[in-house]
Amino acid sequence: MKPIRRSEGAVLQQGLAPLPENWNDLVISAVMPAYNEAATIEQAVRRVREVPLRVELIVVNDGSRDDTAIVLDRLRAEGLIDQVVHQPVNRGKGTAVREGIRRATGHVIVIQDADLEYDPLEYPDMLEPIRMGKADAVFGSRFQAGPRRVLYFWHSVGNRVLTLLSNMLTDLNLTDMETCYKMVRADLMKSMPLRSDRFGIEVELTARLAQSGARIWEVPITYSGRTYAEGKKIDWRDGVAAIWHILRFNLTAPDAPR
Repeated sequence: MKPIRRSEGAVLQQGLAPLPENWNDLVISAVMPAYNEAATIEQAVRRVREVPLRVELIVVNDGSRDDTAIVLDRLRAEGLIDQVVHQPVNRGKGTAVREGIRRATGHVIVIQDADLEYDPLEYPDMLEPIRMGKADAVFGSRFQAGPRRVLYFWHSVGNRVLTLLSNMLTDLNLTDMETCYKMVRADLMKSMPLRSDRFGIEVELTARLAQSGARIWEVPITYSGRTYAEGKKIDWRDGVAAIWHILRFNLTAPDAPR
């Protein structure tokens, strides 16, 4: 079975809604999934609020069992969060991201983790290719020139292997398919039939963007990864699952039954 592809620029043929002529009117919807992030969620929210752009912040509490919900409700009352969604049970990052996308009202959507590994002050750099009319989606690459915390060797090897396998099927030349930082025009993001519940959302977003013919750019970002003692959740099992997701989403039609 061959990978599913569309012609380059297919999304332009479909006709995306024009972005605001005045860039001061552009709104970025930041979708932040959170699971047991009471220790970092407030700082993550405040970092987003430091971004010198109009940002709609949507936080989806994915059934946290710590004090994440309490912190989020307080920050919402203080006006630091635009929407808070409390999911009663933990259903996975993909489910939280999909709910956030559904509720987003901005012109551009970006995924923002709540664990302080990524810096929201890099939103303007990621937005620039979209603002220039060159891109429909921008990936923030941890493996280009940006500063990064030195951590796990085998994690970096795993990320590169998964990116290579994904690139072989999407025919893209990404350096970091698994990055959290994916910024996409909202009308395009909402048009994609996303189904992933867990970390497979990174693979699925990449596959569906490639299949849509979206113009994808990468920009270097800084990365401050955390250790398992600091709360890192992804492990080798998610890496194995990612291989299955790469095959599944690149070899099945977007509207195929789950």
